[in-house]
Amino acid sequence: MLIGGEPGAGKSAALQLIVAHAALSLDCRLILVDGKRVELGMWRDCAERFIGPSIDEAIDTFKWLQREIDDRTDWLLSVGKRKITPDLDFPTYVVIVDEIGYFSATVGTPAAQKEFNALNRDIVARGRAPGILPVEATQRPSADIVPTSMRDLFGYRWAFRCSTEASSDTILGHGWADRGYSATTIDPQARGVGWLRAEDGIPRRIKAAYLTDQEIIYLANYAAQLRGRRHLHALDGGEVA
Repeated sequence: MLIGGEPGAGKSAALQLIVAHAALSLDCRLILVDGKRVELGMWRDCAERFIGPSIDEAIDTFKWLQREIDDRTDWLLSVGKRKITPDLDFPTYVVIVDEIGYFSATVGTPAAQKEFNALNRDIVARGRAPGILPVEATQRPSADIVPTSMRDLFGYRWAFRCSTEASSDTILGHGWADRGYSATTIDPQARGVGWLRAEDGIPRRIKAAYLTDQEIIYLANYAAQLRGRRHLHALDGGEVA
């Protein structure tokens, strides 16, 4: 899934819901990549890997995921199957990246950014069949942030409020604004409202529920307990049951 929209439109709320669902699904393993740390940081105890503002760690993690894809596809080929299914007992990896542009165009050297983009594109392109699913968010996935060839690989597009129809089409796909599906029509005060386009379907207008910090801590703590990991702590310093 590719998520985009202007600041304050609701991308973070959408990401929190997706992370919460994945964290509470025990057949799923979480990989969290967050240059700001604070958007996904409260879920870190539920994750196999949590990457903060380090492009080197992000590259290392994506290389590891690339090897996992290779190993799984080798195994699928050896047993005559084309994709991972629930009966095969392989965990799904959900890879959440908040603000792709931080790693693809802001920090690190041009060579490191190029390497990150190449690895990211490979994971988006090849990850679905072997059960490695990327969910990536950015304010505007323009070509300098997310190459066009990579944007087209995302099966799900979620567009929150945008200031221009071009930005809306950048997220949903070319031509949707002319057909009446434009994120510019979303009221700026309607935070969390967006157009979700699933696979090759028609965009549908939906609203992401908002989780407070305390609700996120509670859910993350509960998910960590289910996964046999240590507790997080509440904002007031007390431990959340």
